[in-house]
Amino acid sequence: MSSRQLLVRDLLVLLAIAGWSLALPYWGSEFIVSLALTCLMYVALSSSWALFCGTTRYLSLATSAFFGIGAYTSALSLETVGWVQAVAAGAGIAAIVAVLMGAAVLHLRGTYFAVLTFGMTELIRHAVTYFEKSVTGTVGRVLATVPERDTIYLTVLALAVGSVAVAIVVRRTRFGLALAGIGADEQRAQTLGVNTRWIKLAGFALTAAVAGAVGAAMSVRWTYIDPPTVFNPFIGFQTVLIALIGGATTLWGPLIAAIVFSLLAETLRLTAPQVYMMALGLLLILCVLYLPGGLASLRWETFRSWWDDTRAWWKEKKYELGGDKARDKQRARERRLVV
Repeated sequence: MSSRQLLVRDLLVLLAIAGWSLALPYWGSEFIVSLALTCLMYVALSSSWALFCGTTRYLSLATSAFFGIGAYTSALSLETVGWVQAVAAGAGIAAIVAVLMGAAVLHLRGTYFAVLTFGMTELIRHAVTYFEKSVTGTVGRVLATVPERDTIYLTVLALAVGSVAVAIVVRRTRFGLALAGIGADEQRAQTLGVNTRWIKLAGFALTAAVAGAVGAAMSVRWTYIDPPTVFNPFIGFQTVLIALIGGATTLWGPLIAAIVFSLLAETLRLTAPQVYMMALGLLLILCVLYLPGGLASLRWETFRSWWDDTRAWWKEKKYELGGDKARDKQRARERRLVV
């Protein structure tokens, strides 16, 4: 298929998913809508994370920081401004913080970058906690002005669809090619004239803006927020796991994995949280060992290859356990002695 045909196909698939999701609140129960909200939240977070981190191979652990900044921005501004303005403010402030953070740490790579982004997330969380205790005299915010359920759902749906749409478009632009070039070989990209510093800052800010907007939209679900809730490192870690297991370098991988994780979370986390964490770890290990391209790389040929490998392994084990292998070795040893 040509590039234009692939673009049309991706947009049509996204439109179909968006249409089905748009109709869900009108026929689904409260539980279904809540499950869909969680799913859409992680679709937006993981898709935007994969757009920058999956392409450039910069492992950022700062998603929960941007999510929390957006949530607190919404909580502080929702009584004075409208809903759309509060969500936009959460995205804007998160992007500004990302630019400042990126200017300090984006010259690093690998473990150093990951550790520093996580450390800055904890620094922001403790700074907000200290400010709350010292200035306001309390920890946490009560959200008195809360939009209706359908408004929240439509906002998060728009953010999720927008995040995937941006990923579809950006991958086909010079900006997307520059991000891919940084991931392949950053020094060579600089040699070819790519301003890697500004490209990385823009990509990091784009990821943060989406996370901040999602945090601003999702904060009203709790009606009361505090730093441990909205700056929860688990939000960032699960975003990374979803992107990696789904396929961080693919377009649809984060969306597929977000659906799988949301179903697992609602099925296991409340009834058996230990089993949920074990399933999370097992999925990651299996994907790293047997599916490095993520769930999005699954094809019919993949299952056929697994089946052939399993049959070959079982044939070898049967040959060994039945004693045929030992007998063949003994016969070979006897022939060498005779000769």
